[in-house]
Amino acid sequence: MAADHSPLAQFEIKRLVPMEVGGLDVSFTNSSLFMVLAIAVITLFLTWAMRSRSLVPGRMQSIAELSYEFIAGMLKDNVGSEGRKYFPFIFSIFMFVLLCNLLGMIPYSFTVTSHIIVTFALALVVFVAVTVIAFIRHGFKFLGFFVPTGVPAILLVLLIPIEIISYFVRPISLSVRLFANMLAGHTLMKVFGGFVISLGIFLGWVPLAFIVALTGLEFLVAFLQAYVFAILSCLYLNDAIHLHH
Repeated sequence: MAADHSPLAQFEIKRLVPMEVGGLDVSFTNSSLFMVLAIAVITLFLTWAMRSRSLVPGRMQSIAELSYEFIAGMLKDNVGSEGRKYFPFIFSIFMFVLLCNLLGMIPYSFTVTSHIIVTFALALVVFVAVTVIAFIRHGFKFLGFFVPTGVPAILLVLLIPIEIISYFVRPISLSVRLFANMLAGHTLMKVFGGFVISLGIFLGWVPLAFIVALTGLEFLVAFLQAYVFAILSCLYLNDAIHLHH
């Protein structure tokens, strides 16, 4: 199979504006372009949707307000009233992941969240932010989070390392979940697309039907993965604020 027709060719990073700083490759790539586009679309949408602030909202204002209420409700349910101050952080993460996922559904576009380096960077930002918040609020008492309550002292020798490892694995699990779902879905759609062409007009409608079904499923997955990323961030934030074990 030619490289251009490989199901994985759609994930190739391409330099659009080659740049090098101090021996490091900092080129502006197709990945960079779609991240900038995602931020631009979010900014333009929210600015335009809320420009009138009507008492009787129009369609776009309603979508913007529903997005706001959705994340606000998520924070209230999972973090409590103290999570309100972190709304801009969670809202920004949710909208960015969602737009990157949705932009990747456009034919011949690029799916930013199909790259582990991008999803891991996002997860690492969440992990570091939550850990810093925990230490600011609780100081070294936060270390008690790794000591399960009501457990015999002899078992703590085994359980404390397990708790520490599970805590530091959080950014890996958070990033791999998003990356794997987006990569697998788009790869499967590309594979079925190849079957449509190879089977021709008589049998090609069978994989075409699968593509239509997968496209609808991928739109659902795009939203669900943004939701899962945001709600897990809320749960980690809840642990940092309340030291729930």
